[in-house]
Amino acid sequence: MHAIFAAANVVAVSKSFSESSRSRPRRVALFVTCLVDLFRPSVGFAAVKLLEDAGCTVEVPPLQVCCGQPAYNSGDRATTRAIAAQVIDAFEGYDAVVAPSGSCGGMLSHHYPGLFDDDPVMKARAERLAGRSYELMAFLVDVLGVTKVTARYDGVVTYHDSCSGLRELGVKEQPRRLLGSVDGLSLREMKSPEVCCGFGGTFCVKYPEISNAMVGEKSADIASVGAGTLLAGDLGCLMNMAGKLQREGSPVQVRHVAEVLADMGDIAAIGEASARKPGAH
Repeated sequence: MHAIFAAANVVAVSKSFSESSRSRPRRVALFVTCLVDLFRPSVGFAAVKLLEDAGCTVEVPPLQVCCGQPAYNSGDRATTRAIAAQVIDAFEGYDAVVAPSGSCGGMLSHHYPGLFDDDPVMKARAERLAGRSYELMAFLVDVLGVTKVTARYDGVVTYHDSCSGLRELGVKEQPRRLLGSVDGLSLREMKSPEVCCGFGGTFCVKYPEISNAMVGEKSADIASVGAGTLLAGDLGCLMNMAGKLQREGSPVQVRHVAEVLADMGDIAAIGEASARKPGAH
C-alpha cells in the first residue's frame, strides 16, 4: 500500500481503557483495501482514529495487497490463491485484522479457507486469519463494545446497507448505533436501504445496463427521503452511487460512515473537488 499510510504503522495506545478491555484484541492490523488506498485514503485514516480511540494499537502491514475478490468473482482460483497466500503472510500474528469494507472483510473471513482445501497447512492458516478478520463497524461494536463516538455532523443523513456487509457479516445495526451518538446528526431511513446499489464489483462491468437501472432506483430512493448526505460502509458502493447522483445533478453528499464517526465530515465528499458544509445542499 502507498506511503500515505506509513505514519499509521505504529500508533499510540489510548491511555484510558478499562481493565475488562485488556482481554480484547488490541494489536490490530488495518486491511486498507484497494479502493481506499487509491481513491479515498481518508477512510483509512478515519478507521485508524476510531480504532485508536477504542484502545487499539494499529499497524498497516506494508506487504498487504488486494484481497483477491475480483479474480475470485471471475472464476480465477489460481490467481486468487496466490493473492490470498500473500495476504495471509502479511497479516499473520495480529490479534485482529479489520477492514473498512464488508466485501473485503467477507472475502478474508468467508472465502479464503475454501481456496486451500487441497493444502491442509495453508487451509489452517487461512482459517486462523478468517477467525481474526472483521468489518470495521462490527469490530468496534460487537468485539470492542464501543457504544458512542465523539463527533459532530450537522444535517440529515441516510444509510445504505452494502450487500456483503449485510448478508455475509451481519452488519446492520452497528453503524446506526454509533451514528446515533453523533451530535447534530439525524438519520432518516430509505424505503429500501438493503436493496443492492448495482455495483457488485465486476457485475457492473459485465451487466452495465442492469447495474445502471439498479443504481437509478437507489438514487430515487435516496432522493425521496430528503437527506443531505448518503453514508455506507463500502467504498465501491459509495463511488457507484456518488457517480449516479452527480450525473443526475443531485446535491447529496456521499461519505463513508467511518469518516463521519471519526469527526472527519468537513473534508470534501466523494467526487467533490472541495469541501462544503456537511449536509448542505
